Amino acid sequence: MIKYYLEFEKPIEELELKIEEMKRISDGKDLNLSGEIKKLEKKVKDLRTDIFSKLTPWQKTLLARHPDRPYTLDYINLITEEFLELHGDRRF
Repeated sequence: MIKYYLEFEKPIEELELKIEEMKRISDGKDLNLSGEIKKLEKKVKDLRTDIFSKLTPWQKTLLARHPDRPYTLDYINLITEEFLELHGDRRF
């Protein structure tokens, strides 16, 4: 699945791509890169905490409008299997 990153998330994207590449390399060969992968994952976690703790109001707005953010129907489908959308009555 392709993730959509906002402009201020680009450093996180770069590190996550490196992690994926290292995992792909270590799966294909007998290399053990788990230590390096764990270091990068910790760096991503720390970077994510740092970036999201210092968001500007506009960045918060962009985050609220993120295309990958769940919509109402996503939540409804998790809550119930038999959802019937009701439309307005025009007879009253």
